Amino acid sequence: MAAFKFLKGRSACWIALACLVVPMFASYYFDDMFSSISYLFEDSSLTQLGWDAAGYGKYAGGYSVLCVFGGLVVCGMLLDKWGVRITGSIFVGMMAGGAGLVLYALKSGSASSLNLAFVGCMLFGLGSEIAGTAVTRSIAKWFRHGPMALAMGLQLAIARLGTALAMVLSPILVAQQSGHVYSLDETARPAVFGMGLMAVGLILWAVFVAIDAARDKGEAEAGKEAEEPFRLADVGKVLTDGKFWMLGLLCVLFYSSIIAFKKFAGAILIPRFGLPAEAAGWMISMLPFATVIFAPLFGILVDRKGKGTKWMILGSVLALIAHLLLAFAPAGVPFYGYLSMVFLGFGYSLVPAALWPSVPKIVPDKVLGTTFALIYWVQNLGLMTFKMLAGNIIGKGVLYVELMFVGLCVAAVGIALLFSRTASRNPRLGLDAPFGK
Repeated sequence: MAAFKFLKGRSACWIALACLVVPMFASYYFDDMFSSISYLFEDSSLTQLGWDAAGYGKYAGGYSVLCVFGGLVVCGMLLDKWGVRITGSIFVGMMAGGAGLVLYALKSGSASSLNLAFVGCMLFGLGSEIAGTAVTRSIAKWFRHGPMALAMGLQLAIARLGTALAMVLSPILVAQQSGHVYSLDETARPAVFGMGLMAVGLILWAVFVAIDAARDKGEAEAGKEAEEPFRLADVGKVLTDGKFWMLGLLCVLFYSSIIAFKKFAGAILIPRFGLPAEAAGWMISMLPFATVIFAPLFGILVDRKGKGTKWMILGSVLALIAHLLLAFAPAGVPFYGYLSMVFLGFGYSLVPAALWPSVPKIVPDKVLGTTFALIYWVQNLGLMTFKMLAGNIIGKGVLYVELMFVGLCVAAVGIALLFSRTASRNPRLGLDAPFGK
């Protein structure tokens, strides 16, 4: 009984969160481990591995393949059917297994290395997305009556710190050397480090599974009613709920205006503000570092003050201002580039801090995993579409692609306003109430 009381206490919640964030930290690092050293793949002659830019693009594109083509939704249903411990363990294992296959492909240097890495990245991508869904659902469970927005903000911040680590560490692990042909071992160093992180993440996930099972056992012995079982018909109720679609559309519009922008940020910032590549890199790095600092702070704000839908509006407006600056500010003045990154960084921290904790308020717990997976699926589909559009448009000029991002932000502001009005008309949902009230 004493152990159960501890597992119901606030300290146990933070221990659970500490176990949950490390697999996501490892996932973000592994996903971005080549972003800052992509020059290795500018030409196939630069590495013993023999990948060129097209090959690297194929490898990186593998992440979303299974997610977009139904895997994310089906696995989200399995999450609600089987629970976070079983489903989460399967897909955390798939994430690590996919990463291991990528590492094997990099180290082998065989003729089939690219295809092996592509398959590994597909498995890693689906595993990461479902593991992320399991983590988010677990946080919603453990912090149901606590500081949920802060917990989700911390998880997001620490995960994005994995991206920041990849940006900084990979150029150290694989130092740039003019005229040097990089060996298989040199090219694989970031992946070796990433597998070390994965191993730690697997261990801590196992610890979380143990304490989560102990907590559920204690609740059952204490006579707490079990959660209603998941039914396939419940998915239809989610899909016909206008509030779900508003959150899903806000998610895809807002995230596309930032994540799709990041993929082409260098090609936008360098000609717009006359920057050298190194300075542009530092400017872009402001985004992940800003979220590391501000996502938890805004999470505290949402927990204590509420008004979540109002913060979504503000964050979307800040992203709109940033893209208007990128589109129309005087050319050749780096100050405006830095200012736009400040606005984007604040928006990129504020909207997620308010958006993700709103999901458990609009759907019952039994379909929470499916709902998160559906939102992630819509997000992945939109990101794939807008990245392709940006790639086709940017050749016509920076202004055209920025006008697309401005349009996305305008639509995001409109959806956020509509969702805020819905929250005002449905006060019982507590969308604008502080957590726990």
